Amino acid sequence: MILVIGEALIDFFPASCGKEEGYIPRPGGSPHNVAIGLGRLGVPVGFVGRLSRDWFGRLLRKSFESSGVDLRYLMEGDEPTALSFIHLGGAEPEFSFYGTKTADCMLTTFPTPLPNEVRAIHVGSLAMVREPIGTAITAFLSREHGERIISFDPNVRPNQISDRDAYLARFNRWLQLSDIVKASRSDLDYLYPDEDEKAVTARWLESGVRLVVITHGATGATGYVGREVVKVEGERITAVDTVGAGDAFTSGLLAWLHEHNRLLPERLTGISTEELHAALKWAGRVAAITCARRGADPPHRSELI
Repeated sequence: MILVIGEALIDFFPASCGKEEGYIPRPGGSPHNVAIGLGRLGVPVGFVGRLSRDWFGRLLRKSFESSGVDLRYLMEGDEPTALSFIHLGGAEPEFSFYGTKTADCMLTTFPTPLPNEVRAIHVGSLAMVREPIGTAITAFLSREHGERIISFDPNVRPNQISDRDAYLARFNRWLQLSDIVKASRSDLDYLYPDEDEKAVTARWLESGVRLVVITHGATGATGYVGREVVKVEGERITAVDTVGAGDAFTSGLLAWLHEHNRLLPERLTGISTEELHAALKWAGRVAAITCARRGADPPHRSELI
């Protein structure tokens, strides 16, 4: 099983409502998207998080259940659900987040001990920078580091970071605890605006990360393992929007690694360039299908056959 930890929130997508412009609520949040993406690909996956008991929280629960996500570690509270309004039309979607002390960020405890069936843990996005959940996740990763594969996608949201220097300091700690780091080119532009990608990824690998993947949107992705570099081109599609594309890519990557028994420390380090190329192509296909339809709606496994 892969455990995904973090936020689940409601994305409001722009939509026409008669003669007026309005918004349609859809389940979202990067960890939510990764979890349902794994579930739809047939991977045993559980979600660790906190949902509100409000109507939006019930909508999120249904989203998890319909995608086959194990909710044994899900917690509930009376706090409201966090909301995100999405603005399309630019090179990348723009997100405006609303809510303080929402249910998702009030998660402070984790299952102890984890069952042996848990092979990997995936974290990232808003949960890492909100409190008290951010501090709790960091402590949890410190406990599980070396016991299970840890996957980390920073999914940086600059408008949610009040202190860049403090964020970078914590980011370096998360790197030390991670085996897999998947980041986007825009993440690197925020983290290291004046540095070359190869120099950054080399430093991450030297710090102990076993596999680094950098996504470049429509142009593809690059994987780094040891001294090897693997590049794949993006699939040509007619994109509806790119919301959830990075999360779908992460789901596809973790699914491939799971299915090929690579989610073990020694097995991950020994992955060949041919295998990594296949993993990136598969993940790219999952992301491409997601981009071909509205919102973070990752494909089921039957759609990739």
